[in-house]
Amino acid sequence: MGVRKRERAEKIKEAKKSQYFAKLNNCPTSPRKMRLVADQLRGEKIDKALNILRFSPKEASIRLEKLLLSAIANWQAKNEEASVEDADLFIKEIRVDSGTMLKRLRTAPQGRAHRIRKRSNHVTLVLGAHDNTQS
Repeated sequence: MGVRKRERAEKIKEAKKSQYFAKLNNCPTSPRKMRLVADQLRGEKIDKALNILRFSPKEASIRLEKLLLSAIANWQAKNEEASVEDADLFIKEIRVDSGTMLKRLRTAPQGRAHRIRKRSNHVTLVLGAHDNTQS
């Protein structure tokens, strides 16, 4: 590995140490349905985001609530002395990518068949903290 590439890799590794995130892979919900809920959360503070998820009727909100709680737990593991209420955490980034697709066949009239695509997705949730030191 070249020197520049190694230095760049070390910078990325250091940046990831200060990030707090959680990932949900192969969630059996279509990415379009998951993005409807994820778009409501982008940029929100975590207490407001949890309220949005708790009172949302969509099934995707249940999965995203567990993911958000997991990201908060990851933050607490790295910052044991700090409390979540004082930290002023917010959802910095939430990404929904399509995952694997199960392909099935459904019988159709006159000897034909229609393809059924059962979609899944990957969700990445990154937490950020507002800096209160600038005041």
